Amino acid sequence: MVRKTEKLMLRVSEILHRLDEEYGADTKCYLHHENPLQLLIATILSAQCTDARVNLVTPALFQKYPDAKAFAGADLKELEESIHSCGFYHSKARNIIACCDRLVRDYGGNVPGDIQELVTLPGVGRKTANVIRGNIFEEPSVVVDTHVGRISRKLGLTKE
Repeated sequence: MVRKTEKLMLRVSEILHRLDEEYGADTKCYLHHENPLQLLIATILSAQCTDARVNLVTPALFQKYPDAKAFAGADLKELEESIHSCGFYHSKARNIIACCDRLVRDYGGNVPGDIQELVTLPGVGRKTANVIRGNIFEEPSVVVDTHVGRISRKLGLTKE
């Protein structure tokens, strides 16, 4: 069993080395944000949407709704119109309002850093929680979307 684990670790090391050579070792978040709330909202919007599209929508959105209290008090239809081009705008708008309501009520309008607390927020799953933890709180986090999962399985890194 140890031999199999050693082989896998060598394979992972080689894959990471090649990826670093091709793309660089520095990772960055492509969603434009200035604070934790903005990244949270942008990440919720990014589900089934491109970062480029989200980045077109968020400047006006963040100007209109500068904090969690403003999002919590947003008119549902107005918010839906603002985020329409990101897709799934009905559920995303409802989740954003409910999420920000919880942030205001339970966290003083701040985004928590604990993954267990983050995943209880409406519209926030493990992927979004790990984006926040890694990019805002600089906690080691692995963000796994469908593409990362599929490639990891194809490379033999996981069966899940």
